[in-house]
Amino acid sequence: MPDKNILELIKEQLTDCSDAVYQSIHVYGHACMLIYIPAIVDMLSLQEFVASPLKSEANSEPDWPQFMERLDRGSAFVIPYMKAFHPDRAVELIVSGNPVLCIEGLPYVYYFEITQYQKRAVSESQNELVVIGPQEAFIEDVQTNLSLLRHKIKHADLKTKHFSIGRYTKTDVYLVYIEGLCKPEILAEMEEKLNNLSVDGILGISYLAEHMRQGHFSPFPIYQYTERPDSVAASLMEGRISILQDGTPSALLAPVTFFALLQSSEDYYQNFYAGSWIRLVRFFFSLISMILPSLYVAITTFHAQIIPSNLLITIAAARENIPFSALTEALLMELTFEALREAGTRIPKPVGQTVSIIGGIVIGQAAVQAGIVSAPMVIVVSITGIASYIIPHLELGLTFRLLRFVLLILGGTMGLIGVFIAVFIIYGHLANLKSFGTPFLQPVAPLVLEDWKDTVVRVPSQYMTERSSSYTDRKNKRRQKQ
Repeated sequence: MPDKNILELIKEQLTDCSDAVYQSIHVYGHACMLIYIPAIVDMLSLQEFVASPLKSEANSEPDWPQFMERLDRGSAFVIPYMKAFHPDRAVELIVSGNPVLCIEGLPYVYYFEITQYQKRAVSESQNELVVIGPQEAFIEDVQTNLSLLRHKIKHADLKTKHFSIGRYTKTDVYLVYIEGLCKPEILAEMEEKLNNLSVDGILGISYLAEHMRQGHFSPFPIYQYTERPDSVAASLMEGRISILQDGTPSALLAPVTFFALLQSSEDYYQNFYAGSWIRLVRFFFSLISMILPSLYVAITTFHAQIIPSNLLITIAAARENIPFSALTEALLMELTFEALREAGTRIPKPVGQTVSIIGGIVIGQAAVQAGIVSAPMVIVVSITGIASYIIPHLELGLTFRLLRFVLLILGGTMGLIGVFIAVFIIYGHLANLKSFGTPFLQPVAPLVLEDWKDTVVRVPSQYMTERSSSYTDRKNKRRQKQ
């Protein structure tokens, strides 16, 4: 039998793993054993390129020394294989889908990287839809995701660094960047965070992001999530760094700025007139989604004198029989809208959108007819809800939804003064917030006029000759001026 020590240690750790297979093969009178888990191994490759050649050797003229020489030389099998010298490492390889070969008399094992997990095909992006441009999105297999990036950036400077994170999950995580474009200090900081991460496991890339933002309790994201390979490729060429994790169909991008979270990849697939106009609309309605309810409540409650007379009469008539204050009205409607939004997410997709839209219309109309809320309040909450969907990145949208309630309560209790104080506090917080050393509000605070070419509006591509100083060294040119 093979070396008792290493084989017994492997078997001991795999006790009660009923799906582990021990396939015994004798070669020239020496016992060999293949150990693997069929569910996560490419069985066709295992049998064709490993088991069959071993059986062929067993049936040929005995020449054990020559066989061992070919094994050490790396030519015994047509597929690549490597050595593992520790039983713990061997077990880790087996449960990761890499068959190991134990050979009698050897204190180490050979292993083959022929893992095969079930995975879905590359499909369209679900959360970052575009009309013009690539439709493919990441999937849960990190190797497929890396291949999608390699397909877009065919350059040797595209580097990947591998990390295995999680005591139990041993999750594959890759740090992806373009050498010479990203800032070395940011790369070093991210490497240090990943190397020092000690957790039981990470089942989603949001786990990783939360563990890596130690000491940051801001509601604003310091990473950008994306499921689009083209967005990651464009960001890498800007000098940003990406993190890909096995088992997650999304990537993290860092550093990130507030303005990057309000940009969509489709801004660059349309001409600069359309892209700039849509971006301006997005900025305006993003602001509306956060402050409109608080402004309405503050003005109607404390500052009715600034409302035009005709409009004030209309609002007063609509609220004549309403038993609640404007603040209570707004909170009721906003909470109802949040519940409908969440229900629409949890309900099966074919009916989810219908339920959320129809439910909102029916409940809103019934509430107005019953005299619980006023029609103007329903209009304000509806506009706010629609505006919140215009934010292209979910994390920023969630932050705005949370801050909307804070502003609403302050506006309903302190009037416009409370709203303005809250807005100034939020702005001060954003001005002090940094994502891996990059100011969150750059190029507004600090002011970098050159970077305004691709912030609130987008100028024609031929004039954007330099990469943003937020992410990379200004010496790096996108292209030369014509």
